[in-house]
Amino acid sequence: MKTHFIAIGGSAMHNLAIALKDKGYQVTGSDDAIFEPSKSRLEKKGIMPQEMGWFPEKITPDIDAVILGMHAHQDNPELARAKELGLKIYSYPEFLYEQSKNKTRVVIAGSHGKTTITSMILHVLNFHQKDVDFMVGAQLEGFDCMVKLTQDNDFMVLEGDEYLSSPIDLRSKFLLYQPNIALMSGIAWDHINVFKTFDDYIDQFRKFVASITAGGVLVYNEEDPEVVKVVENAENYFRKIPYRTPEYEISNGKVYLKTEMGDVPLSVFGAHNLLNMEGARHICRQLGIMDEDFYEAIMSFKGASKRLEKVEREDKGTLYKDFAHAPSKVKAAVKAFTEQFKNDKKYGFLELHTYSSLNPAFLEQYDHAMDGLNEAIVFYSEDALKIKRMEPISPEFIKEKFKNENLKVFTNAEDLHAYWNTLDKTDGVYLMMSSGNFGGLDLTK
Repeated sequence: MKTHFIAIGGSAMHNLAIALKDKGYQVTGSDDAIFEPSKSRLEKKGIMPQEMGWFPEKITPDIDAVILGMHAHQDNPELARAKELGLKIYSYPEFLYEQSKNKTRVVIAGSHGKTTITSMILHVLNFHQKDVDFMVGAQLEGFDCMVKLTQDNDFMVLEGDEYLSSPIDLRSKFLLYQPNIALMSGIAWDHINVFKTFDDYIDQFRKFVASITAGGVLVYNEEDPEVVKVVENAENYFRKIPYRTPEYEISNGKVYLKTEMGDVPLSVFGAHNLLNMEGARHICRQLGIMDEDFYEAIMSFKGASKRLEKVEREDKGTLYKDFAHAPSKVKAAVKAFTEQFKNDKKYGFLELHTYSSLNPAFLEQYDHAMDGLNEAIVFYSEDALKIKRMEPISPEFIKEKFKNENLKVFTNAEDLHAYWNTLDKTDGVYLMMSSGNFGGLDLTK
């Protein structure tokens, strides 16, 4: 099969391209900019474009599938050529469905936790040498690629994202998967640049539940009232399996899960991670993994990339980085961190980096998000606001919305870096939350 990727360099897109190359497909692609690690990984597979830019002449009548990434625009010249030739154009999730429509599809959805839950499931399956196809949103230890596609596997595990499918397909990605088995971890308003009201956002999850195949299964977080409302109001037929935070204790800095089989020591911490783990356990049950086998495997799970991930520092200071930027994710990460290190001096840094997190109307959601930290620091770039054509935001406004008068607020990277350099990283513990990089801050030094 001959496939062409428009915007091949994206995090998701380049992984799908590699998976198809490994499957034996003929793969080509284009992009106007490709950065690491996508660049090296595409080069290694021999599918890195020779030059940057869009080339309509690459779009030929013998192409079986054109896969369109979100990075491309509606007026992309390669897209125009593909339409002109009448080629089949797929969004990323649409093509994944085509690859899995004859398999049992397991879709993990939710505003938060979906990457971690998917990672936990794959870790357990891999531990017990249960081979499945998959797509996950983070690089996992023991896995070469974030996407795996085969002819033979019976199951496909998919991380289900509610964001848009492509520039010409404005449906939420997870609405294209039609799950046989699904999980919903939580609902907290996100992507406000697309979903202008909370009800519009919730509606995507209503549609997701409605897309579960007849007689399917939904594992859901019964501690989240919005999830419960969506599940209770669903009109289609499926089996409902609720889950909640399991019992656990922290002893000498180690988390132990309380189970019928005794205390299970874990390599991760935080109530939200224990909740995620419980959801993963119920999904693994549906895939034939017994609880005893689940606990045996989960003990060695160290977390998904950038999800409370420990950073190895030259000075042996204790520092964790987390992808958290949405309010619910920040609150969960801070709560886990303060509980785990309650006897240490705790520093928390948050970068407001995304369109949503810099929107004044959305900032209300961050109230008390940094409570419990000894030192709480928020960084956002005034230059980023200008680039995004957004109105200026004052540090006082940030403190007001976070409801934290002691909050330190930095609006340019130089001042932030100067403050960072005054801190003794071996004195206390550090939590760094961002989907960016704090203006180029090196967390290892």
